[in-house]
Amino acid sequence: MSTANGTDEQPQTTDPDEEMAHANGQVNGQLNGHVEGVGEIRAVNINHEMQTAYLDYAMSVIVARALPDVRDGLKPVHRRILYSMYHDLGLTADKPHKKSARIVGEVLGKYHPHGDTAVYDAMVRMAQEFSLRYPLVDGQGNFGSIDGDNAAAMRYTEARLARIANLMLDDLDKDTVDWQDNFDNSLREPQVLPAALPNLLINGSNGLPWAWPPTSRLTICPRWWMRWPT
Repeated sequence: MSTANGTDEQPQTTDPDEEMAHANGQVNGQLNGHVEGVGEIRAVNINHEMQTAYLDYAMSVIVARALPDVRDGLKPVHRRILYSMYHDLGLTADKPHKKSARIVGEVLGKYHPHGDTAVYDAMVRMAQEFSLRYPLVDGQGNFGSIDGDNAAAMRYTEARLARIANLMLDDLDKDTVDWQDNFDNSLREPQVLPAALPNLLINGSNGLPWAWPPTSRLTICPRWWMRWPT
């Protein structure tokens, strides 16, 4: 920018750390960092805070729900369905089928409180021969078709574990995997299944990292990247 005397003047920039330090000084000076009935007041740089908070939230969703674990090829919802059918309901391949609604309720109440439709849809997919090469759930009733027909409601269908699912769950009680608390710390669940079966290789998987773009600026618009690399 040119001034009246013809010299160039560089635009002033402010260090975000200095801004935060100054803001913290004002807060500490005026409010001592604490407001009665509210709690601690902490001044932050809004740009930095939004970036880090959003990134942390996105990553937690991706790890906890959206993408499968390479060790057993399962997302948490699929793992919890198989574990609940095996451990809580005893629905092995040699036992009679049980109503899908009972299975869904067991999973919701103990391990995965994220909606009955999400749990049922995940179980249906594990029972479809056109979705998995080797289905892990043995379904009885209308579980949809390759033409896109939906499965019947969970009150009409029944399910149990497929025989091949035993290979995913065998030796679970022999300290083969790490365990974690469930959502309300009342029960324990496996972080991953023993999985003697290479499930990810034979059945594959898919998942969309929520809140995280599947591509980068470099692949979307290389010219933009070359012009503004930062």
